[in-house]
Amino acid sequence: MTARVLSAPSRRAPGGLSGLPGRVWGELLHRQRTLTLFAVAMLLAMLPALVALGLDDRLLRGVSVWVKPLKFMSSVALFALSTAWFVGLLPQARRGSRAVRTVVGIIVGCGTVEVAYIALQAALGQASHYSRVDLLHVIAYQIMGAGALAMMATQLVLAREIARHSAPEVAPVWRDAVVLGLVMTFVLGVGAAAPLSAVQPPSGAGLPFLGWHLGGGDLRPAHFIGSHAQQFVPLAGWLIARRWPRHGRALLAIAALALTVLWLAAMWRGLQGAVFLPPG
Repeated sequence: MTARVLSAPSRRAPGGLSGLPGRVWGELLHRQRTLTLFAVAMLLAMLPALVALGLDDRLLRGVSVWVKPLKFMSSVALFALSTAWFVGLLPQARRGSRAVRTVVGIIVGCGTVEVAYIALQAALGQASHYSRVDLLHVIAYQIMGAGALAMMATQLVLAREIARHSAPEVAPVWRDAVVLGLVMTFVLGVGAAAPLSAVQPPSGAGLPFLGWHLGGGDLRPAHFIGSHAQQFVPLAGWLIARRWPRHGRALLAIAALALTVLWLAAMWRGLQGAVFLPPG
């Protein structure tokens, strides 16, 4: 029963696709079509951004102006796809509830505005974050922050829906892992984002693609760990439910604690040498 609940159904996906990718695609559309198509739009938007990355040699703080749009497009796409998959834990009738519609609307609306502004600023060769060149840029940065907070808050709404209304055939450990992961996404993600909004990371390339600086003063690793609890904790729960279901709750608690300790370590490291921007 557990394996059947946790994996995608074996029905053939739309459009004649076959194999695992096709089944996953079909299942995502079945679970939450709007979020799935929105994620596809984000991934497609990465194509012209990749072309621009190869043709445009402009740098901002030592990094190509197109790196940030690419990172946010991929992050928003993953956020939307994960949310779409977790909506599938609800009974079919509950997937169209007001709460779920609100979650979908906020993610699509705020995600679109955030990515569009970041891409616009990249095209102009200007910073989208930490910019204080004028009042308009300060307000835009604050709006982005409010939108990001709203997107994180949707995970609390979805966690409540799943905790109260999950389909009866959903394995308890899997359900608990998803609920816990969504709550931790908000708590740890916002917990890192709040100071990060006032701590500009060091300039320069840092780690390949990620751009992180591990020598201190960079809170982005902590923010990554917190915001991706949305995937880490459910993945741990999925593995536990398949391999060690009799010890599910205990092992899930250990996994969540380990992630929290890792987040705390990243926060501690990121605050070492951090330079807080003066109030704007």
